[in-house]
Amino acid sequence: MPADTIVDFESAPVNPKGLPTNELARTDYHDDKKGGEEDITVATYTAGNGERAEMDSELIPTEEDLLTLRKVAAPLPWAGVAMCLIEFAERASYYGCKGPFNNFINRPLPAGGNGAGAVAPGAAGLNQSAGALGRGSVTATALVQMFNFLAYVMPIVGGIISDTKWGRFKTIAVGTAVGAVAHVILVVPAIPAVIANPQGSLGAFIISILILAAAAGFIKPCLGPLLCDQSPVRHPTLKVLPSGERVIVDPTTTVQRYLLVFYWCINVGSFFAVATTYSARLVGFWLGFLMPGILYMLMPIVLVLVYKRLYKAPPQGSVVAEAGKVFGRLMANGGWKRMWRGGDQFWDQAKPSVIQEQEGTLDTTKVFWDDKFVDEIRQTISACAVFALIPIFTLGNGGIGNSLNSMSGSMTLNGVPNDLIDQFNPLAIIVFAPILNFGLYPLFARFGKPIKPMTRMTIGFLLACFSDIVAAIVQWKIYQESDCGYYASTCDTVTSISIWLQIPIVMVPAVGELFVNVTSYELAYTRSPARMKALVYALALFNSAVAAAISLACAKAIDDPYLIWPWVALAVATFACACLFPTYFKHLNVPMEQFADKDRMAGADQPGALDHKNREVEE
Repeated sequence: MPADTIVDFESAPVNPKGLPTNELARTDYHDDKKGGEEDITVATYTAGNGERAEMDSELIPTEEDLLTLRKVAAPLPWAGVAMCLIEFAERASYYGCKGPFNNFINRPLPAGGNGAGAVAPGAAGLNQSAGALGRGSVTATALVQMFNFLAYVMPIVGGIISDTKWGRFKTIAVGTAVGAVAHVILVVPAIPAVIANPQGSLGAFIISILILAAAAGFIKPCLGPLLCDQSPVRHPTLKVLPSGERVIVDPTTTVQRYLLVFYWCINVGSFFAVATTYSARLVGFWLGFLMPGILYMLMPIVLVLVYKRLYKAPPQGSVVAEAGKVFGRLMANGGWKRMWRGGDQFWDQAKPSVIQEQEGTLDTTKVFWDDKFVDEIRQTISACAVFALIPIFTLGNGGIGNSLNSMSGSMTLNGVPNDLIDQFNPLAIIVFAPILNFGLYPLFARFGKPIKPMTRMTIGFLLACFSDIVAAIVQWKIYQESDCGYYASTCDTVTSISIWLQIPIVMVPAVGELFVNVTSYELAYTRSPARMKALVYALALFNSAVAAAISLACAKAIDDPYLIWPWVALAVATFACACLFPTYFKHLNVPMEQFADKDRMAGADQPGALDHKNREVEE
């Protein structure tokens, strides 16, 4: 083996200036608006043979620039807008169906209703809730949380398939087809004649939600990364605005903005549940389940239209195996004992350059990754430690299991669907996401005090803590006023406490989602290996599955007379977690300057690919 072979396996040094390189011939990306902050042009370059070429030195920020200049986002290209539209349609169908689930399973057919689940007409239905199967709160909690759990576990399968076999676009397309089947089946159990046979209706319902969860598993881990893949800026790049201000078009800031827009689209879609809950209440569940399926048909249309305009990172068949081999190297020779100490010494054991130095030779058939891949795995593990705390926020955002639904059953409705209040969650996000995206975040950046990732996480957890305290107080007041005391949720009478008191319980932690969930997606994309982004993004989504599993485990306990104490426990837990982010996890505030190099995403930097290219050159 040539003496210089080791060079092929060494990590490329990370230039503190974030040396800009790119994939396209010189191209200008710009927003249609002129004269504002968004009028940003990002010049990109490549050599004619596809090899990397350095950019004009005038576009390369110095270390001083990186410390002093304001960082701004690149505009969202049309292909990215299409990804957001697909997410809107998918989430509208998902949440539109899910919105009526609780009442469909939990509550019986309303007296005097039409047999399709709608309430009785006129005054008789004023304080009724839509219902169908009458299986009770425990069964409703179990099935809905099972659906939530599967919808956020299946993305791990989808992420692996995407990264190794199909690529992001094909995985989304397959998920879309599977989801279409689920929507057709879901209407069947809501037909009045089928509801009349509760066992058959429940069976068809369970089949449909299992298929719908599988579809979400293919779509969810791929759409966000595919959106971020469309970013026109890969490295920090200098730009002079029309105002004369020098700024840095920053890839991390760009991803943050894209994901905030993406999350806004998620919640615009989920607001569609308002229409489905009213449809179930006034007409029947068949209409509530049919409407999301009709909207779902937007997805295949947009996928066809945008196909040719998307950058599609090719799948990397060996990447999961590579990660497994890396961990095998790390754990060999008693490495598991050093794991808890971490540090360079632990991680260096898997780097090819170190293996070459220690063993004097390197078998590239067994060690087929490069040093940088080990560094990418290391930074991913660091981010995943934060993900482990997010289920606590998820539980604090709306309570454990069916807590809010049980609370609402004891409150005065005055004709309002008891599950309508849930829609103030997406409403809060729809209102506040633009405020953060185009107001608060740029304002703090302008003053040189950008809101760092761990600060955002802290704010989100504190907002959840506040809402849990409010919920505990409201539930206590219900118990105090109810004719049935601490068994208020099954009482034949309701209290005078209005359903509208649930609004702060729902809206406040919803704003927290913008700080917590969006930041977790940002960490997943920017700190994951270039060829494993869908899988790591799926791990960020997995937090919701963990929260659903906890809710399932606690389903029987979330009932009278103990409905106050889960809120108290969540308030304590979210406050404790909020204290960890600015202390224990403060190292995650350091931004990643290089995280989406398309050569690495395509596997072009892998030792095998480099060897093959060198052989072609020699021939």
